[in-house]
Amino acid sequence: MLRDVASALREEAQSVNERRLLVLAGDRSDAYDDVATVLDATDLDPAETTLVAHEDTDAAPLTVERVTPRGAGALLGRTRDAVVYDAREECRPNALGRVAGAVDGGGLLVLLTPPLDEWPDRRDRFDEGMAVPPFDVDDVTGRFRDRLVETLHVHRGVAIVDRDASGDGEYAVVDDGLTDPAPRFARPEPESPDEHAFPDAAYDACRTPDQVDAVRAFEALRDQGHALVVEADRGRGKSSAAGIAAACLAAEGQDVLVTAPQYRSAAEVFARAREVLDALDALVGSPGENPRELRADAGGRLRFADPPEAADLPDDPDTVLVDEAAALPVRLLDAFLDAPRAAFTTTVHGYEGAGRGFDVRFRDHLAESDFEVRDVTLDDPIRYAAGDPVEVWAFRALLLDARPPVDPLVDAADPDSVTFTRLTPDALRADEHLLRETFGLLVYAHYRTEPNDLARVLDAPNLSLSALRHEGHVVSVAMLAREGGLDAETRAGMYEGERVKGNMIPDVLTSQLRDESAADPVGFRVVRIATHHAARSRGLGSRLLADCRETVGERGADWFGVGYGATPDLLDFWSRNGFSTVHLSTTRNDTSGEYSAVMLDPLTSEGRRLHGHHAGWFADRVGGVLADALDDLDPDVARAALAACDAEPDPDLSPWQWRVVADAAYGPGLYSVDPEPFRRLAVAALVRDDAPDLSARRERLFVLSLLQHRSWDDVADKLDYHSTGRAMRDLGDALAPLVDAFGDETAREERARFASGDAEGES
Repeated sequence: MLRDVASALREEAQSVNERRLLVLAGDRSDAYDDVATVLDATDLDPAETTLVAHEDTDAAPLTVERVTPRGAGALLGRTRDAVVYDAREECRPNALGRVAGAVDGGGLLVLLTPPLDEWPDRRDRFDEGMAVPPFDVDDVTGRFRDRLVETLHVHRGVAIVDRDASGDGEYAVVDDGLTDPAPRFARPEPESPDEHAFPDAAYDACRTPDQVDAVRAFEALRDQGHALVVEADRGRGKSSAAGIAAACLAAEGQDVLVTAPQYRSAAEVFARAREVLDALDALVGSPGENPRELRADAGGRLRFADPPEAADLPDDPDTVLVDEAAALPVRLLDAFLDAPRAAFTTTVHGYEGAGRGFDVRFRDHLAESDFEVRDVTLDDPIRYAAGDPVEVWAFRALLLDARPPVDPLVDAADPDSVTFTRLTPDALRADEHLLRETFGLLVYAHYRTEPNDLARVLDAPNLSLSALRHEGHVVSVAMLAREGGLDAETRAGMYEGERVKGNMIPDVLTSQLRDESAADPVGFRVVRIATHHAARSRGLGSRLLADCRETVGERGADWFGVGYGATPDLLDFWSRNGFSTVHLSTTRNDTSGEYSAVMLDPLTSEGRRLHGHHAGWFADRVGGVLADALDDLDPDVARAALAACDAEPDPDLSPWQWRVVADAAYGPGLYSVDPEPFRRLAVAALVRDDAPDLSARRERLFVLSLLQHRSWDDVADKLDYHSTGRAMRDLGDALAPLVDAFGDETAREERARFASGDAEGES
């Protein structure tokens, strides 16, 4: 029976160049024998088959490639005849999306599951990862798998075989998965355009007419001042087209810098570029010599750099190619607009990143740039036919195509027109439209939202969602994580170096800042906050935070907090909404290149104690950190972080130190004699509310010279002073009002002495 089902499924898939999904459900121990039967019955080549299962799983009698669920990213950009995902021990949504995309037309995706009616109630390794302290795995729910099972039952092209139908070894075919598809017209063969500048080999490498059009569009990058945006769903060949074109540009002598969230995202670019350079007999060096760099005999090259490094445009590349651009923050994308030429490829739907930041904010910046911009969209799948049932199922099951409400439904929203709603997991599971709007807004507004987050939204006990709704539609949404409230044993383990999941702020305060009591108070951290692009800049985010603050207080929270990649605008936003800086990370995020800020908004006496301790300590230590680990921090980020710190640091200078500072402000004193009192005074000036007002330029001057100890040449250059001497004199002038505001009797005497001398000289 199993052989017949598998054989018919494979035959139908091959007849129309589509994929099919075969679910083998049950607890019997011989699951891999059944998989071997499927491979044998369908003539699927074990060498072109991948098993996704944990390393400790005995997969006999299969002799196929193996990867773990966490390692399923290795399948990105690859094509397999069959992929078998053993989801019995761990159903990881990200892995499910990755394996579905790897199966070629005519192939099978085989999913091993527990009995489907029992699966939602079982707990697996992914569930254990959601059981963050103080919760345990029994607190995790099964709504995601309940919905997943529903999609398996209702979608076409999904065969379900119950392996536990009876005790006599017989199987029950719940659904044979056959769709009886209508005959398909043959896909048009790609042809070289009538006129083209790239070599024929480039167009010979294309697999669809769409791809030909995309490669032809890349020819514009032979000239400076051009930019290209290539959009497509997964499996349409956008990265391949980019690789083909990049090889041609390198063969003409261009230096092409490639970047992506991870190298694996761009691996297909380099694979196709190598093939084309080989076909052109232009490749220099042996295969595999350096997978992240290819050289051409004309002197051109392709080279990969991680996004923060690439944003500095190292070695002045001729062209920058950004693969999976929507998965990068807008700040980094903006940096690539300084290149002579640029291309951006991005996935329309998919976990690689479909952030609305690219579609809305960066698109505006690109349109305002000096580039002549061209857009290309690839619609035709390369690996399988359009309308493929497995793709349709994966999009629905993982909400890869979820979208926020269309603009006209929410473009009149304002703080007075919206209602605040706690979006419970039960409500989201019961209302598919509400779930799609909510998750779609998270996907479009944040470049890191992924299928794993869908399971967390539905099942994780520490997460909760709240939203503002305009006429029933979600216009703003916040994802909150409960943190802290940990017992003494857990706190001690965290203090001694153990990693405690799902408690980001308590972990930072405890393990890095050495406060063992910090994980005792209960707090809620804002993990994501997103407002529909059609209703931004109207105060909706602030309204949502205010409502969330009230509800978490009612739920017993001591503090409200947030951690994020710090930019001046974001620091200002969170500060305006009552959050205060308590920490800046000392390492940059690998993808965004930003330092992270941690901010707290205390709600109870315990929260105020925690906040007061760490805000005060931040103000005390930040000067030293800026002179060391953060000596390259953007001065505007430093200014905003310090301004957002709710503390009152006292310069606490001795009479001698006040004399040194006052003499530098009013007389011939030198900053270099004793930098320490100047540093303390600069922190007070930037943090305290009662400090004299300083211009933005002078605040930057304090950060660069007094706190980060940059060279005077560097200071003068960055702040556009005509000379280092002018910068030094302005520093003295900027110190004067601080001496007036905070100085002791010694400072006042020194000021009077030199002010008097100036007056006598003038007379």
